[in-house]
Amino acid sequence: MPSLKRLTLVAVTALAVTFGGQVTPALAANPYERGPAPTVASIEATRGPFAIAQTTVARSGVTGFGGGTIYYPTTTTAGTFGAVAISPGYTASQSSVAWLGPRLASQGFVIITIDTLSTLDQPASRGRQLLAALDYLTASSTVRTRVDAGRLGVMGHSMGGGGSLAAATSRPGLQAAIPLTPWNTTKTWSSVQVPTLIIGAENDSVAPVASHAEPFYTSLPAGLDKAYLELNNASHSAPTSSNVTVAKYSISWLKRFIDNDTRYEQFLCPKPAGPAIQEYRDTCPHAG
Repeated sequence: MPSLKRLTLVAVTALAVTFGGQVTPALAANPYERGPAPTVASIEATRGPFAIAQTTVARSGVTGFGGGTIYYPTTTTAGTFGAVAISPGYTASQSSVAWLGPRLASQGFVIITIDTLSTLDQPASRGRQLLAALDYLTASSTVRTRVDAGRLGVMGHSMGGGGSLAAATSRPGLQAAIPLTPWNTTKTWSSVQVPTLIIGAENDSVAPVASHAEPFYTSLPAGLDKAYLELNNASHSAPTSSNVTVAKYSISWLKRFIDNDTRYEQFLCPKPAGPAIQEYRDTCPHAG
């Protein structure tokens, strides 16, 4: 039987319900849907339907993280947007994840790619910095009025991916987490309550999936909306340059869980397959 949450997301715009002599409005369509109905072509495209702009966040103007770049839809008529903070990995700067900024923002999100306080920061610190960046984005950034503070997510590469798991652990109110070829000395994430997509790489010699991405995934709670995607014949650095597989499933996950947009469920369930995917696991059907 569909959950009440699912039912509230169904558009029933042509009907009204009469109860006790009162005519009440029908259930509204999902108010968080942004953009046209998706297709495989639309989630694989290098740009989505929204025109975007970007603004630089100076290190000197923020606390808790090392500055960054905000990418955001320019429309002022589509309502507020969900937002995602993205951290680079060990020794790297935001340039290593910069390709994700415009790609995700043009699909209807506000994205901040961050520099960390030190390029040597460990995952726990990167997790705190991701949350600091979200707090800045929603409370004091120049685009704060465009952001829905109740619909936020985190992503990160390598130690930034390990940081996204740490952020999800400490802030269960997040809507989505996507660790990209994550690295962390902590292997058990049983307290995570945030829908999580872990993307690993088959030939990763820095954070081998057998000791990082896979145990991270299996340690997540059994009842959690979660997925594990392993990139076929890919290395640790695969998420640091334009990658159609990383993009299409990240977009689908963020849309599904930050925007509650069930139009994107089709790309996640049934489990996808293809030459770019070595393995995919998911808890289909999603409950969230």
